[in-house]
Amino acid sequence: MEMPPSSDPETPQDSPQEEDLERAENMRTSCDSILQEVGKKIVGQSDVLEQLMVAIFARGHCLMEGVPGLAKTTIVATLANAMELTFKRIQFTPDLMPSDITGTDIIQEDTESGKRSLVFLPGPIFAQMILADEINRTPPKTQSALLEAMQEHSVTVGDRSYKLTEPFFVLATQNPLEQEGTYPLPEAQQDRFMFHVKVSYPDRSEEKEILLRTTTTYEAEVTSKIDGEMICSSQEIVRKVPVPNHVYELVLDLCRKTRPDDPESPDFIKQWVNWGAGPRAAQYLILGGKARAILKGRFHVTEEDIRSLAFPVLRHRVQPSFRAEAENVTSDAIIQRLLETTQRSDG
Repeated sequence: MEMPPSSDPETPQDSPQEEDLERAENMRTSCDSILQEVGKKIVGQSDVLEQLMVAIFARGHCLMEGVPGLAKTTIVATLANAMELTFKRIQFTPDLMPSDITGTDIIQEDTESGKRSLVFLPGPIFAQMILADEINRTPPKTQSALLEAMQEHSVTVGDRSYKLTEPFFVLATQNPLEQEGTYPLPEAQQDRFMFHVKVSYPDRSEEKEILLRTTTTYEAEVTSKIDGEMICSSQEIVRKVPVPNHVYELVLDLCRKTRPDDPESPDFIKQWVNWGAGPRAAQYLILGGKARAILKGRFHVTEEDIRSLAFPVLRHRVQPSFRAEAENVTSDAIIQRLLETTQRSDG
């Protein structure tokens, strides 16, 4: 595990202990083993898998977007298997109700006394890894049933709150909004997702490998390489990774410049953006950078970590204006230009 540069006087954290470095190295090797197991069933999608792993170890949730048939559901189910986590899949449909997700109180009669009482029947949200499949197929009222679970890791039904088992992740999939029968996610719920991950088509060689695996008798057997307790321990060590001051400054530059009313935002932001990223985006960039650093064999965050995560963190937090849409300027194009015009050489 590569130590933080000793010559950097701006690193505000204490020096890492030997135990921290050992736990970080165990986390990195576990992640490599998980990806090897997942690779038995999933062909390619290395960027998607890396972003999902970063989010999980940073205690975040992911929104995955792509057209049907790109193995989004299979990716999540395989990850849960390789991590020995309880897994539930919720198929979002237009008639799905909030209680179908959280659970509900039911009247139950005691066979001996004949007395009736309310008993809570847990919904599918009570698992460690939740696949919210096609989340934008259901109206916002039902989508919002996930908000408390994602933020507080608890569910309130009636006048009682129920804690969810840790670790807890929501990995949601959505189809592009241009497709018929979809509802845009409320901004408050979008902001709860650490990453907005784009799942793209495989290249020709990957698609051929998919055909070879899925049209024969080949069956991959995925074994668990980590459990929930180890994931929680890894989430603790991620927060101990030191961040140099110039990396904090880069994160602040990127996030603050996405806001059109900020005096430092460039002209193209004022023209193309309705609203930009809030403080949660900056928090996720730092936490994601810490997790990614460990997965890359380092115990310090670099500017490259931040820049590599800018797209999944910012793309659902930068709202293009009508002018941008008229000029076919996407949020990814805005982020790309922002990265090109935000340079820091003091790292």
